[in-house]
Amino acid sequence: MPYPEIMIHGMRAELAQLGIEETKTTEAVKDAVENTDGTVMVIVNSVCGCAAGGVRPGIAMALANSEAKPDRAITVFAGADIDATDTARAYFEGYAPSSPSIGFLQNGKLVQMFERRDLEGRPPLVIAEALVGAFNALSGKTEAAKN
Repeated sequence: MPYPEIMIHGMRAELAQLGIEETKTTEAVKDAVENTDGTVMVIVNSVCGCAAGGVRPGIAMALANSEAKPDRAITVFAGADIDATDTARAYFEGYAPSSPSIGFLQNGKLVQMFERRDLEGRPPLVIAEALVGAFNALSGKTEAAKN
């Protein structure tokens, strides 16, 4: 059973306020991934403490402090947008489902992945620095992207 919307509304809003598109359906996820030229950042949002304490603030810091940004950023909510989350995770080939997580796709293919284990327990600044590094690498401002 999905989380009640009243419980997660504020967590959704944190990313929506940054201009990140909520994709609540399979069709919306597929459209974003398959019809975007350039890089799509796909965020699997979560109710967990590491999403609240590190990931969402880290994403905000990265977007505010980087000239390079993904061409499009979307989010699904694990435990609420069940089908959309499953669809997003299907693009994360080779990685087990985890939330929160952040994948970067180009031409529908995963090119950079941050799993929960890469994010959990890290302060927002560390997450932001890693994301800015990915933004720069994927925009061609540095060498190949690295975790």
